[in-house]
Amino acid sequence: MSTLGMQFKHPELLYALFLLIVPILIHLFQLRRFQKVKFTNVKFLKAVKLQTRKSSQLKKWLTLLTRMLLLASAIIAFAQPYITNTEDFNESQETVLYLDNSYSMQATGKNGSLLNEAIQDIINNFPEDEKISLFTNTQTFRNTSIKALKNDLIQLEHSPTQLNYDAIIIKGKQLFSKDQSYTKNLVLVSDFQQKDKPLTFENDSSINLKLVQPKSSLISNVSIDSVYVSNSNAETLDLSVKLSNQGEAIENITVSLFNDAILIAKNAVDISESSEAMFSISNNTVINGKLVVEDAGLQYDNSFYFNINSNPKIKVLAINENADDNFLKRIYTEDEFEYNSFNLNSLNFNLIPDQNLIVLNELEAISDALITALISFKNDGGYILIIPSKEINLNTYNQLFKNLSSNQFLVLNNQQKRITTINYNHPLLANAFYSKVDNFQYPKVEFSYSFSSNSNSVLSFEDSNAFLVGYNGVYAFSSALNDDSSNFKNSPLIVPTLYNLGKQSLKLSQLYYTIGQPNSIAVNAVLGQDDILTLGNSENSVIPLQKTYSKTVILETQEYPENAGIYEVKNKSEVIQNLSFNYDRGESNLSYLDLKNMPNISVNESLATTINDIKSSTTINALWKWFVIFALVFLIIEVLLLKYLK
Repeated sequence: MSTLGMQFKHPELLYALFLLIVPILIHLFQLRRFQKVKFTNVKFLKAVKLQTRKSSQLKKWLTLLTRMLLLASAIIAFAQPYITNTEDFNESQETVLYLDNSYSMQATGKNGSLLNEAIQDIINNFPEDEKISLFTNTQTFRNTSIKALKNDLIQLEHSPTQLNYDAIIIKGKQLFSKDQSYTKNLVLVSDFQQKDKPLTFENDSSINLKLVQPKSSLISNVSIDSVYVSNSNAETLDLSVKLSNQGEAIENITVSLFNDAILIAKNAVDISESSEAMFSISNNTVINGKLVVEDAGLQYDNSFYFNINSNPKIKVLAINENADDNFLKRIYTEDEFEYNSFNLNSLNFNLIPDQNLIVLNELEAISDALITALISFKNDGGYILIIPSKEINLNTYNQLFKNLSSNQFLVLNNQQKRITTINYNHPLLANAFYSKVDNFQYPKVEFSYSFSSNSNSVLSFEDSNAFLVGYNGVYAFSSALNDDSSNFKNSPLIVPTLYNLGKQSLKLSQLYYTIGQPNSIAVNAVLGQDDILTLGNSENSVIPLQKTYSKTVILETQEYPENAGIYEVKNKSEVIQNLSFNYDRGESNLSYLDLKNMPNISVNESLATTINDIKSSTTINALWKWFVIFALVFLIIEVLLLKYLK
């Protein structure tokens, strides 16, 4: 920190000003020898003597003054005086810049998109060779220069997601050096969209935090948010396309539906804040769909990809003893499931490996052979649902639970209990209910087994003991479901619970997936020992994380693929099926934070202005040239004095 007064780069040279005493001493104590001059007439001698003494004294003092000023100017010039432009001057500066390249920065500004504006400000205002660290949502450039960065900046692409602000601050600090003598400037360039959490920054005296929020001229934006099947029958399938709008209401906005590159349907809708466009297409047809809306706002959300594949039916096998399984038949219908039911005594064990879900429906005991078959089935990715009878062989059940790493049964409780609690956060019930229901007609049981642990409960009794537990593909009820034991079969809870269990037992591909979210996708494929599946299109290809089972391969995706579109799942050159990926629509928000009242933080709309402010704190007005000029002037004056002043 410094004031705006004159300072010196080499102040130690100012000690040389003490040398100014030398010409003073010379002038004060200079001894002169006088020569005798013979005069023939001494009449005017006294007058001449007085006049010469006065002019000599004036010349002496003027010469002394110019020599002292000349010497002082030369000494000060060598000390290199300067005046700073700002109070926080520090010649040693570090700049780390975060550039938000998320899709919201596609919004138009004064000169193109907000991202392009920022890039041009960086290229045009930072010195080419000045060291800088820069990072975006997807890339990091450490201790480089604008000259080296120029091509990367020009080719910078948009990102579907943005780093959260806490992560930005942490990453920015990590890019600074550890030299404490440097002034550290952290510049965040973003449109600062409104998020779920308020924007706060902790005070940190070690950095100068500067926020740059370029202003968008975009006042409206229409986006395609999702697509779903609203109705289907044997011949047709109805697709509903959800649209959202920010800005004034729009009439007759066109939505187009493509299958590959072929336009197959168009629809026009009026939209204020939201709307839905409907399309009816032929059922049982494989479609590589693309929806396009005509909108001049953000471009990334004008397209939406989806796939309708020929999905196999989910295989469900019920193993019964004396129990009725009609409630299972009503849930696992033939349009989506291949349901089979066998009595334990007539069960062909060779059927078990081909199933996706096996239901043990009120068996009294589980044989060792069945336990072995179920363990092998589970290890191969299958799902198991266990419904106990009232009288069970507890040891055989717990032996199965132990081998499946599941909660075991303890004791039988003959007290009537009500099922009152729904764990909405359990994966089995994800998106099963439109809203949380606190008050419903509670189903009840006449008896129940207590579990060794109530963790991973899906449904619970009023005493907090679990009625249904489930984890990693193994689910178990604590009570039988026959009419004498429970009325749960008459409860509206049974359909979403068992239906979701059936659907999750084979992770069929959805209409689409969202980039940046964890996705688990089942692909029906039988692979060789060294075979792997790839996910790609004409532009790029990736190898996703995958788990291989005997009949299926589970693909795990999150950050990849990076770009929205339709991708082929391949085993070598064989295309198995297509999957669609879309960007998260969170970047479509046109609501921005008001940063004016951020305490102790510099806020600006222009990155160019912020860069110039940083540059001004490192630049000085050098004055040494002026003192060199002064020295030359005083030298000339001295020469003139000696030559012309008598």
